[in-house]
Amino acid sequence: MRLSQSFIPTMRQDPGEAEVVSHRLMLRAGMIRKVAAGIYSYLPLGLRVIRKIESIVRDEMNRAGAQELLLPILSPAELWQETDRWDFYGKELVRLQDRHERDFCLGPTHEEVVTDLFRREVQSYRQLPLTLYQIQTKFRDEIRPRFGLMRGREFIMKDAYSFDQNETDAQRNYQRMYDAYCRIFSRTGLNFRPVEADTGLIGGISSHEFMVLANTGEELIVFDPDSQYAANVERAEVVAPPVKEPGALSPLEKVSTPNAKSVEDLCALLKIEASLVVKTLLYHTGDNEITAVLIRGDHHANEIKIQRFLGLHDLSLASPELVEKVTAAPVGFVGPVGLSNVRILADNAVSALANFIVGGNETDVHLINVNQPRDFAIDDWGDFRQAQAGDPSPKSGAPLQTARGIEVGHVFMLGTKYSEKMGATYLDSEGQKHHAIMGCYGIGIGRTAAAAIEQNHDEKGICWPMPIAPFQVQILPVTSSEAVRLASEQLYEELNQQQIEVLLDDRNERGGVKFNDADIIGTPFHIIIGDKGLANQALEIKDRKTGEKVLLPPNQVADWIRKAVTQQLHMES
Repeated sequence: MRLSQSFIPTMRQDPGEAEVVSHRLMLRAGMIRKVAAGIYSYLPLGLRVIRKIESIVRDEMNRAGAQELLLPILSPAELWQETDRWDFYGKELVRLQDRHERDFCLGPTHEEVVTDLFRREVQSYRQLPLTLYQIQTKFRDEIRPRFGLMRGREFIMKDAYSFDQNETDAQRNYQRMYDAYCRIFSRTGLNFRPVEADTGLIGGISSHEFMVLANTGEELIVFDPDSQYAANVERAEVVAPPVKEPGALSPLEKVSTPNAKSVEDLCALLKIEASLVVKTLLYHTGDNEITAVLIRGDHHANEIKIQRFLGLHDLSLASPELVEKVTAAPVGFVGPVGLSNVRILADNAVSALANFIVGGNETDVHLINVNQPRDFAIDDWGDFRQAQAGDPSPKSGAPLQTARGIEVGHVFMLGTKYSEKMGATYLDSEGQKHHAIMGCYGIGIGRTAAAAIEQNHDEKGICWPMPIAPFQVQILPVTSSEAVRLASEQLYEELNQQQIEVLLDDRNERGGVKFNDADIIGTPFHIIIGDKGLANQALEIKDRKTGEKVLLPPNQVADWIRKAVTQQLHMES
């Protein structure tokens, strides 16, 4: 393609609206343009990347035995009401009415629609196993869309759904999709890690997220360097501490702690470590029900775990007014001693403490030398905190490490969550009716492109992995002489004949402008053609990512490029 005839509107300056690297560089490289908050147009350069990712995804999904279809974007409310997600999904669900005032939504995901298709068309076990997938636009009305394609309201997604007879077959299908995802992200040239994850709004039995590792990642993951164990902090298991023999218990005392509302303030005032403090968090868990959760002062509560333990769909901290009504103390001075009509949960780490400090349920008061069960009772123990670096791995016992990641894919073992609610059944060999065992599997196509940039860039621009680069080579004529023009055209034709995806910068621009644009766009190889190089029979080839340069005679460049491109493509496959 010739740049003079291409719609690639690069930008010289960083756009003020961009918050992360991928958003900034996608705008500067002329890949996307904003239409509204969280809604973007894909320009030709960006669409080439999207189509390459889709091609890899489609290839591996087909290889794994999935069949492609296309489901409607618009779906009727009745399907969502069958699974209770019409209300449960909340305001992220884009709802609308047709001219007859019938309720519809724009699909954020398609479990209901595909399950409805299954129950209408599949009757026998002979039609199983069945895995269906699509690549399609989705809609979620994010409360705060941000980061470009990372968190948009409209986005391109690959979603797949499997239907099986039993748990064994379903687990086999789940593993098949898991393996396909590993191949997909390896082929796109990304450094990724599958991690155990929470099932969230999709629901189900178990799930894994596929995280592209990048310092700019929104999510924190923990992993065990001595095993394959990895999980996001919402899902990561925390090993209960060993039971210790209690030492001497000091008498309970009340101390004045003016304005010490936070753990940090309290530790500074009493000159103690945060690990000796126990926070008491009050959650509103029912119409007239309050649950207290005790967490060590240097740990963070994991509301996903608490919510799961309580069997709730939602969880919220009690309001300051409710806290004061229940405890007679403001937020920051709440403690478990003397709490009545409140269920008390405690994280396992609290069990190893003795003579610790809690709020005194009075303004500006804390209690020291607190011990359980002497001073208060625990109703339930459990893993209620976020894992953190240094915690022992649940697999090997080695200290966990942390990394930041960007979620690009998610696989779920749904079980019968949807098939039971929607009556999606099949008949076995003896004519008995059973609910299909389901799984679902999603990949954010645009998010994968953005994550690739977060992981592959420098101060000058994008450094695309070869498999998803919009072009494999960019030719940069740096002077306007006839010799340079002819050499550039000849090489352009040779590369095209060898099926190399080449972008020729034939614009009437200075060399500096061309170099800057080439670096922003991020084509893996740059070929610089100038009068001096031609005179010396040496064209310069630069590797965009490493900066390494090779000088070759003009008649050897095309073959060298073909071999180098082929090698990089094979390295990533």
